[in-house]
Amino acid sequence: MALTKPFPLYPTYSELCEFNFDDYPKLNQLFGSQPDWWLEHFNWGKQYLEYIGRNKSPHTYDRFRNEVERFLLWSFLEKQKPIDQLRKSDLLEYADFCWLPPISWIGTSNQERFKMLSGYFTANEHWAPFKIQVPKGQKEQTELNKKKYRPSQQTLKSMFTAIVVFYNYLMNEELCLGNPAQIAKKDCRHFIIDAQVKEVNRLNASQWEYVLDVAVNMADEDPIYERNLFVIAALKTLFLRISELSERPNWSPVMGHFWLDDDENWWLKVFGKGRKLRDVTVPLDFLPFLQRYRFSRDLSGLPSHNDNSVLVEKIRGQGGMSSRHLRRLVQTVFDQAYEKMRNAEGENKALRLKEATTHWLRHTGASMEIERGRELKDVSEDLGHASMATTDTIYVQTDNKLRAESGKKRKVN
Repeated sequence: MALTKPFPLYPTYSELCEFNFDDYPKLNQLFGSQPDWWLEHFNWGKQYLEYIGRNKSPHTYDRFRNEVERFLLWSFLEKQKPIDQLRKSDLLEYADFCWLPPISWIGTSNQERFKMLSGYFTANEHWAPFKIQVPKGQKEQTELNKKKYRPSQQTLKSMFTAIVVFYNYLMNEELCLGNPAQIAKKDCRHFIIDAQVKEVNRLNASQWEYVLDVAVNMADEDPIYERNLFVIAALKTLFLRISELSERPNWSPVMGHFWLDDDENWWLKVFGKGRKLRDVTVPLDFLPFLQRYRFSRDLSGLPSHNDNSVLVEKIRGQGGMSSRHLRRLVQTVFDQAYEKMRNAEGENKALRLKEATTHWLRHTGASMEIERGRELKDVSEDLGHASMATTDTIYVQTDNKLRAESGKKRKVN
């Protein structure tokens, strides 16, 4: 059976754990008509992704699934060579392929890999291994030219990282003898060494004021938006990632994670990146936002340590909200703040609100605290950074500031 069009290989993690070829008859038929190494490699990828799904976050599983699936499809359809026989030159060829993939490999939207038809999982014909999307802030543009697809430097880096880790796993399982991706990474011609001064993606004081004012006004007019206001205030003031407010398989944020110590200091217990627990300081200025959100849910003013109420509650249904739903709450406020600021001060000043993501609120809060003079060590611990140097690199850039200051003193004559 000659194949040219890519097809999905792996479902969600929960479906992968219960995977049976009887439920995927077309995939089963496909592997039955191809060389034996196709099925062998599929099983290698399956075992690896089961390991990733079991030990890492859902986001990490999705990211590694994308990369492993794409790599195996390339080895099946393009290179037509087992991955345990690939060399450095082959991996550099794969990097070239990822830099300029065929049009048939590129999609324009997020698509499920499989659809349920007549009780069986069937490949979604609209799914593609690569994706091109309109940048946030340019949503009015509807025309997408697949020929203009180019991966970012971060995308290339993630691709190599995933393949390197995949090969390391196969080596540990004694399925491969070497790691050609590790060697090829240093010689990839598409990598650009970036020594630029980094700009933090954040809102300035005026833009943040519009966001907060809009969120407060929405909540004042309709209590259903108290949830939006609480999420906006928490992300910015407590330096949270959106995932740290969300319901996850191994962690459910509840009101009792806010706690008061013996010195009357409020803290929030957070399950963060890398499966690390940390306690974030809660400023007194945040407590009124916590109180009004709780009042809107008929809860008492401030939580007790045994309060198991969901932290951010669904309006319909039970339990906490997913990261995707939380982003929608934030985006609703961003959209209205953008319109209000654009009408008052013009497109240029409001543009950042159109580009902003939920993570910008974490950056905004941390940057503002550092500018107010709070100790870098304290901000770093609230952010959950393993090293204060990470906080300095992202938010302060001490070396660059010193360089810029000394650069001002250069003379023309």
